[in-house]
Amino acid sequence: MSPLRIATFNLLHGQPLAADGSPLPYPEQAAEPLHEAIAALDADVLALQEVDRYQQRSGLSDQSAVAARAMGAADWRFAAALHGRPAPVAGWLRDPAVPGLRVYGPQDVDTATELPSYGTTLLTRLPVRHWRARRFAPAPFGLPLRVAGRRGLTPVPDEPRAALAAVLEGDRGPFTVVATHLSFVPGWNMAQLAGIRRWIADLPRPYLVLGDFNLVGPVPRTVLGGATALDRAPGTRHRPREPRALRRQRPLPGARRRPGREGSPQLRGWHDLARTPTYPSHRPAVQFDHVLAVGVPRTAVGTVTAPRVGVSDHRPLLVEVEL
Repeated sequence: MSPLRIATFNLLHGQPLAADGSPLPYPEQAAEPLHEAIAALDADVLALQEVDRYQQRSGLSDQSAVAARAMGAADWRFAAALHGRPAPVAGWLRDPAVPGLRVYGPQDVDTATELPSYGTTLLTRLPVRHWRARRFAPAPFGLPLRVAGRRGLTPVPDEPRAALAAVLEGDRGPFTVVATHLSFVPGWNMAQLAGIRRWIADLPRPYLVLGDFNLVGPVPRTVLGGATALDRAPGTRHRPREPRALRRQRPLPGARRRPGREGSPQLRGWHDLARTPTYPSHRPAVQFDHVLAVGVPRTAVGTVTAPRVGVSDHRPLLVEVEL
C-alpha cells in the first residue's frame, strides 16, 4: 500500500515571484507556472486557497481546472467565496448578482466565464462518496498587513471565506478531508475553525483539515480539540445525523473493525502532521499552512516537505500519509 500524498497550497492567485519574493509579470501563457507547480507536487489530495476563476489579473484562467489537469484529479470542487474583481487597497468590487456561495466542479468548466470569482478548491485522485461546502462571513474590520510588492503595512479589509469537505475512499475505508482558508483577524479565524469541526461531526473519521489558517504553533490543534470536547460534553447539542448516502455504507452490526481506525488509544487527539515554516516563500519563517488530523496515528506519517515553487508568497505543504 503506497502512502497518500496530501498537500495544501495558498496560490496567491498563481502570482509568479522572483527569488527575493517580489512579483513578476505573468508569462504569455498565464496558467503555465501554476500548472508546473501543481504537477511537481504530484499530490493525491490537494487543498488550494486564494484561487482565481476567470479573473483578468491571472489571464482569465480557471485555476481549479488547471490544477486538476496538472495532478490528474479524478474529481474536484471550487467554492467561490465571492464573485467580483479585486480592487487596489479596497479589497473587492463584488458582483451583487451573486452575493453568496456558489460551488463549481468538472462539469462547470467553461461556464459562467462572465462571473469572475475567487475562493477555495479541493481536488483528489481518490473516489469521492460525498461533497459539502460552506461560506464564512468576513470579520467586520480588517488589519494592516504586509502585501507582496508593497512596502510597509497596507490596511486590508477581511473577505468572505469558504470551506469544502469531501468523504474519500481510501485503502482502509472512508475518511474526511476539509480544505479551507481562514480569516486573518485574530479570534475570528479561531471561531471559523471551531465551526468547521462541528460542521463535519457527522462525517466519518479519520479527519484531515488542510489549509491556510492564519494561525501559528499549537493554536489550530488546540481550537479543534476544544471544539471536539464541547461536542462530546454531556448536555450539549445532539450529534448531527449522517448523510443518508453515508449511513447506507456503514458496516453491518457484528462486522470486524478495520485495524488502525478510531478507538485505538494512539489515535486520540488532534495533531499536526507537519511542522515546518511555509511563509514567506522566499525565506520561510512562520507556518500559516497546516495539515491537522485526528484518527491518524503518528506512525502513519512519512515524508514532510515545503518545496520552493515558482508561484505564490506561500510554500506548498506536502505530507505522505498511510490511510
